Amino acid sequence: MSSYASTSSRKQHSNHHNTSGISPDLDSSPASSPGAITPTEPPTPSSYLPSSVSNLLWGGLLRRFSSEPSPSPSAHSSPPVLRHAKTYQQSGNHDNNMGLDGVYTPPNYQRKPPSPVLDSLQLEPLTLNGFGHATRTESRLLTPAIAEEIRNLVPARLSIVDQWNLVYSLDRDGASLATLYDRCDKYRGKRVGFVLCVRDSEGGIFGAYLSDAPHISPKYFGTGECFLWRASVMAPLPPPPSLIDSDFTPDVARSSTIPAQPNAAGISQPSIRFKAFPYSGVNEYYMLCEQHFLSAGAGDGKFGLWLDDGLERGVSSISQTFGNEPLSDEGEKFGVLGVEVWVIGA
Repeated sequence: MSSYASTSSRKQHSNHHNTSGISPDLDSSPASSPGAITPTEPPTPSSYLPSSVSNLLWGGLLRRFSSEPSPSPSAHSSPPVLRHAKTYQQSGNHDNNMGLDGVYTPPNYQRKPPSPVLDSLQLEPLTLNGFGHATRTESRLLTPAIAEEIRNLVPARLSIVDQWNLVYSLDRDGASLATLYDRCDKYRGKRVGFVLCVRDSEGGIFGAYLSDAPHISPKYFGTGECFLWRASVMAPLPPPPSLIDSDFTPDVARSSTIPAQPNAAGISQPSIRFKAFPYSGVNEYYMLCEQHFLSAGAGDGKFGLWLDDGLERGVSSISQTFGNEPLSDEGEKFGVLGVEVWVIGA
């Protein structure tokens, strides 16, 4: 009897709470087990929603707060960036120094300002020493005009030198690579530079600037100061087609070269087209000199400039070291008519 009375009282107590206007959610309420205690706290609004809907609401709130823009960090707290990469920006604001729109430049690299001393310094004209009085003008490979072009590309410490000395000449010393090595040997270890000049069978002039003295070595040597160059005589423009084969055709020769016209000092100074090929940074095959050949620049089994031990034949191909074009108009293989080596800074 007491058990039945306690059960009835609990039912009346429950009905009293139901009449207060709050209806329990039968779907979301867990099944009560016998003897379970009814919670005394009123249910929260979230308890009326299914669990899946509640999770979606909370997930949306979390994503909203997590996507709020965070305050921009200061320059001192910015994370480090990769030196070799740059993320593409959709807005189009590209950094030209990172390789997207131009040549790659490391972010922390600062180009050295030009020296005010060199800018204000008036360089004296070059003097080429070593030609004998009996040396014919057509036998001289390096002219003052070509030398001035090379002077603009050599290191600054050597560009102020106005006296270049002839170390080796095929016309004077004979056609021997061993003699060329022997003439340059006394300059090894010194902070000097060398200019190699070659004339091919068609009269083309080209060569290389060498940072070290040519000498026999089992491996490559030199520095990134080396470069290849070529110089060609500029030809005059041909007459217009309307004057060709007419009575008004001027008496001019349509040739691809301009004969050298010596000036008052007897030095030939023709108009030239100069082209240089500096170090590309791909490899470090600057110079390789062995007993049977001399070379500058290489890659993929090819040489930028190669001369045999008899200084009779040469090869010039596209090289990775300097990214050059073949230096001779004859093609990759050419015949050698003249060779000169000049020293700068001795």
